Amino acid sequence: MNWTVNTLAMHKIVIAGGTGFVGQYLSERFQTLGYQVIIIGRRPGNILWTDRSGISDALENAEMLINLAGKSVNCRYNEKNKAEIFSSRTKTTTILGELIAGCTNPPKLWLNSSTATIYRHAEDRPMTESSGEIGTGFSVDVAKLWEKTFFDFKLEKTRQVALRMAIVLGADGGVILPFKNLVRAGLGGIQGNGQQYFSWIHIEDLFQIILFLKDHGDMDGVVNCAAPHPIMNKTFMATFRQVMNRNIGLPSPKWLLEIGAALIGTETELLLKSRWVLPEKLENSGFTFRFPTISSALQDILQRG
Repeated sequence: MNWTVNTLAMHKIVIAGGTGFVGQYLSERFQTLGYQVIIIGRRPGNILWTDRSGISDALENAEMLINLAGKSVNCRYNEKNKAEIFSSRTKTTTILGELIAGCTNPPKLWLNSSTATIYRHAEDRPMTESSGEIGTGFSVDVAKLWEKTFFDFKLEKTRQVALRMAIVLGADGGVILPFKNLVRAGLGGIQGNGQQYFSWIHIEDLFQIILFLKDHGDMDGVVNCAAPHPIMNKTFMATFRQVMNRNIGLPSPKWLLEIGAALIGTETELLLKSRWVLPEKLENSGFTFRFPTISSALQDILQRG
């Protein structure tokens, strides 16, 4: 066992944009396995995006690169924010691709963030990698350009996978705290008509997917990172109330959400778009989810928080 840990300690993983909710979790989990984790970001102590030689040195001999960089979409879609959402994804992806191409021993695997929002609003059938239909609108345009920027790099020594992530649920960030506050205040009813699908993934399953992809060299291209049992908004909120032992949950009609979104500086799309996404590739390859149902996920997360 000690030999294994010592061997892993020589292995290096680079996480770009690794200071957010997901990046911090992945960094901590990899470090517990004995990996050396190097962060590229904008905070002191990280390798800065302007330090191309530093990034190049980090990528050299790395086992894996995970790129999570990108401005949060939890904002108003004005022209300034739209431009930053695009550029923060495409520019960082371009930097990484160019520097990997210049490495002597580049990372064996490059995982680049994408989003399950790339699929259309779906209330009629689920979207998979093989049969999903790409949607329209600003968020979809961002996802399409992000993936195109990524896959335009043809890297002989580096396997490339775009992670089409559903909404990530975890105890220390993301959407859980706002939902918890709503339920606690008695406002944890349906949003809109409650019929829109909610695709999600427990953050630990996301970490396990990354380990799985690392060990399955035949997997590349796009991979849906979503739990196998998406639910409607009404089921999500009912389960949330049940886990938190709250009987009352007043609904939030669309007009009220529009006002609330404007007040807190976000967009209603994050709540009202129907994301019905299934992890076809992962399940066909034998991946097993630790938290396949929303009930198991929320029970685990809320007891930690």
